[in-house]
Amino acid sequence: MNLLLVEDDQMLGESICDGARQSGWNIDYVGDANAARSALVDHAYAAVLLDIGLPGESGLSVLRSMRGRYDATPVLILTARGQLSERIVGLDAGADDYLIKPFQFDELWARVRSVIRRSQGRVVPVFTYGDIRIDRSKRVVTKAGTEVVLSAHEYRTLLALVERPGHVVTRDHLHDVVYGTSSNVESNTIAVFIHQLRRKLGDDLIRTVHGLGYVIGQPTA
Repeated sequence: MNLLLVEDDQMLGESICDGARQSGWNIDYVGDANAARSALVDHAYAAVLLDIGLPGESGLSVLRSMRGRYDATPVLILTARGQLSERIVGLDAGADDYLIKPFQFDELWARVRSVIRRSQGRVVPVFTYGDIRIDRSKRVVTKAGTEVVLSAHEYRTLLALVERPGHVVTRDHLHDVVYGTSSNVESNTIAVFIHQLRRKLGDDLIRTVHGLGYVIGQPTA
């Protein structure tokens, strides 16, 4: 399983990475919010170890961005801020657990295993539309029983539409969901993902509402 560590203290970060690899984890390490967002867009992780006190932008903004993009990856907050009010803010923002620095590595890995187990036990709705089935707990999309391979960006675009069946989803919202609000990409990129989804899943799945955005039909039982 792959983990992402977001930590600005390089000595602590390298120590956690060493411990992770010794414990059998694969781990990527970044030191600021922008690098974290890029890593989360481009990769799928079993869990994120997130420091709140990052330089410039708080780790909480990374967490809120994740949840705003329907990214349910478990997040374990690592912080020196031990006040109850700080923990409540983090949990309300969508964190799965909280660990106060300094901590023992044995407890860290136990908590990582725990948040991953809990995430795997969540009941996540399955969306069906005709012969298309989206199992969000496994991130698997099938058409007529055959798995359809989607890129991470295509999957996030599809999921943003699925979350609001029967409602128009604007291009700006899709851009924010796929890339985050601070990303600078070409204006036609979302249209390319919509084209790819239609090619893979059927032309009638997604309807264009000119001047507004896109809409997907109501889910079936």
